[in-house]
Amino acid sequence: MDRRGFIRGLATVAALSPAVRAAGAQSRYPDHPVRLIVPYAPGGVVDAVARQWGERMRTVGTFVVENQGGAGGLIGAGAVARAPADGYTLLFGDTSSQIISPSLTASPPYDAAKDFVAVSIVATSSTAIVIHPSLPVTNFAEFIKYAQGHNAKLSYASAGAGTVTHLAGELFKQLIKAPGIVHVPYRGAGPGLSDLIAGTVPMMTPNVTGQVLDMHRSGKVKILAVNAPARLKAAPEIPAANETLPGLVVQLAAGVFAPAATPQPIVAQLSEATAAGLKDPDFIRVLEAAGLEARPDASFTAAKAFLDAEQKRLVPIIQAAGLKQQQ
Repeated sequence: MDRRGFIRGLATVAALSPAVRAAGAQSRYPDHPVRLIVPYAPGGVVDAVARQWGERMRTVGTFVVENQGGAGGLIGAGAVARAPADGYTLLFGDTSSQIISPSLTASPPYDAAKDFVAVSIVATSSTAIVIHPSLPVTNFAEFIKYAQGHNAKLSYASAGAGTVTHLAGELFKQLIKAPGIVHVPYRGAGPGLSDLIAGTVPMMTPNVTGQVLDMHRSGKVKILAVNAPARLKAAPEIPAANETLPGLVVQLAAGVFAPAATPQPIVAQLSEATAAGLKDPDFIRVLEAAGLEARPDASFTAAKAFLDAEQKRLVPIIQAAGLKQQQ
């Protein structure tokens, strides 16, 4: 090769090198630990699923869970929305961080639809209609009549104002046309369940967890219905609410989100790895034991379609109920 040809060759390599380097970086993703931000305190449903997901992603790389709680998920999610879109800062968010909390805030720190790309919805946690065993009803249909007849005297507990459990109680009130039922917000599900067991409150709308199922089976509380599209695999003997009251479906969907400009190959890689992880029988058993249901389709296209549909369905319910964010 003559000198001019050699120089032209160097120029060509120099011109192509940024694209080549970018392609190489994506093919090696991740080549260092990924921060997985959970926008809630440790120990909750979303935190538990995030850590289980991170364990299944070991075949991809190292995912380090970092809890950044506060403001109904807005603080942690806002931090991810502002992070570099390189796949090394991800959000393990949920229905609250992506739909409920932003809709309750006059100036949220992010636009969930514009600032994030949904990678995968991993699992759903359904709320339920749970009562104290002393109430004179044996099934959900009887309880609906009881609640309508005792509209002004009945109250229900939630895990906090502005939570998915609050939304479940308000939708129940809307559907049975019983606006007089009083909402009693607690700071978390634990205190509310304690008061439900004690009979201080007659009704609660918690997320179904392994603990709540144990309380039901031991007779401490009575789960009348789960607010899911169908009966839970972990408790098929408990009816779905919409078998009796169509439309009563309120679930917390938890999954992986990335800053909006994250390269598509990275999003696809994470989505495919999630789908593979959800084929692990041990992962499925862990989820179901905790009252969760694995999503049948972990693709990013399915995640976007699901969230878009939930946004259109839930926001009018939130507005009609006049929900307020817990401070």
